[in-house]
Amino acid sequence: MQRFLGPIVCLILLAAIVPPAPVLAQSDDGISIMRPEPFGRAPAYRSPPELNRMQPTPRIPQPTPQRTAPPPPIYVPETGRLLPSQRTLSPSGPNGIETGQDRAMRCAHQLGVSGADAGNPSAYLGNCVTQ
Repeated sequence: MQRFLGPIVCLILLAAIVPPAPVLAQSDDGISIMRPEPFGRAPAYRSPPELNRMQPTPRIPQPTPQRTAPPPPIYVPETGRLLPSQRTLSPSGPNGIETGQDRAMRCAHQLGVSGADAGNPSAYLGNCVTQ
């Protein structure tokens, strides 16, 4: 404990004896960088008049969603049955088409609905997604 007390006391005494030097901001002419403006207050900013006018918002025509027929039924070779495909509930592609993610979600839902009739779940899901 006394080993650590000596350096700590020396640091405290050194800090009390040596006053800290003032820290000045650096500038080219040795004057503080926080000097006042040469003309008093800075002039107020005025935006150009063409920016003050209201611009009309362009109307963008919304594409009409194209509903496609559901994909054909899926043949399950293990059971020899055709399982019906369901429609995509919310197609998220452009113009309302089914994307790959939509297809994967629809196939996973169909697998849950079909249950044991689907046979091997991995094979069913792979066939459904790649059709």
